[in-house]
Amino acid sequence: MKKFLALILALVMALSLVACGGNNTPADDQQGDDANTPAAVKVGFITLHDENSTYDLNFINGAKEAIAALGLTEDDYILKTNVPEGQECYETAMDMVDNGCNIIFADSFGHEPYMIDAAKENPDVQFCHSTGTRAHTEGLANYHNAFASIYEGRYLAGIAAGMKLNEMIEAGEFTAEEAKIGYVGAFTYAEVVSGYTSFFLGARSVCPTATMEVTFTGSWYDEALEKEGAQKLIDRGCKLISQHADSLGAPTACENAGVPNVSYNGSTKEAAPNTYIISSRIDWAPYYEYAIKAVMDGTAIDTDWTGTLATGSVVLTELNTDVAAEGTQEAIDAAMAKLENGELHVFDTNAFTVNGEALSSYMADVDTDADYTPDTEVVHDGYFSESEFRSAPYFDLEIDGITRLDTAF
Repeated sequence: MKKFLALILALVMALSLVACGGNNTPADDQQGDDANTPAAVKVGFITLHDENSTYDLNFINGAKEAIAALGLTEDDYILKTNVPEGQECYETAMDMVDNGCNIIFADSFGHEPYMIDAAKENPDVQFCHSTGTRAHTEGLANYHNAFASIYEGRYLAGIAAGMKLNEMIEAGEFTAEEAKIGYVGAFTYAEVVSGYTSFFLGARSVCPTATMEVTFTGSWYDEALEKEGAQKLIDRGCKLISQHADSLGAPTACENAGVPNVSYNGSTKEAAPNTYIISSRIDWAPYYEYAIKAVMDGTAIDTDWTGTLATGSVVLTELNTDVAAEGTQEAIDAAMAKLENGELHVFDTNAFTVNGEALSSYMADVDTDADYTPDTEVVHDGYFSESEFRSAPYFDLEIDGITRLDTAF
């Protein structure tokens, strides 16, 4: 009788387990699947200009590439172009939140305060801002900055420029002492200064007599002013022009004058086939993929993210061999290998002087405040450590060999 009762009790317990689902019920299997399924994501992209700006086109292409790589569709993102660096940025970000976006990107320096305001009001939404400086001091878990070591790309593009200068010198077009580069900049911000200085150092690494003059437009995108600036530099005897501005103004001026050009943010070969040499740019797709995937997986996004040559974030366009000097690709490849293995540093303090003196120490404005107060020692191990203490550039020194023609911007 006891054996019979025990058998009945075991049967009842087994039936109870089945009724409750036990350890292998479809409900539990579904819970496991849910745990491994990425969270739903909707992405917002805010750009200062549209596809007519090489700068913004670079971001737009990166955004679309990242969306496709993650298996998302057009229904999963919103792109808003021509958003000014003002209250409109805040309003656009808030509209994106209202439309279900849980991660939002903006692409221009002046967007930052408005992105921060939106982040403060929406702690469950991630806000990622390219070229900004304040994420590491704001203390917001949902606000992030990103940039890349583009100074390395500009240095490599500068090598192409220096090689072209050498070719023209050897051809008797001008003397070594006349190897002057012209550069069209937007503003006198550290981002621009870092860019033209690294470009110059790359050129001078192969053409040691090179000098450079820089003019500024006071705008990130103004085709007329950029063309005018390039023409002014050409008229002043500059033998090659580069730029940190976003239109085809400078490349067009170079093509019209037959002056070699190194552009930025993408190839301008179609517009200037006879003068374009190469371009450096930041590929934003790796960062976009990383940050969007973090939201999908529920993982943290770096407060300050710096892309590199190794991450595929710093790239050069294909060399225009019809214009570039012979041996240019080999020189670029050799320098790139040294940059990647740490043998070469762009801002090696042995490569430049400031007011005739070697640089042994420099306090940079890394923790940006209203007065741009220097706060961080950035020279160590024989080089200026750009983008080590935050992602956005902070190199703002005026080195010997470079002359600013105007400083109003």
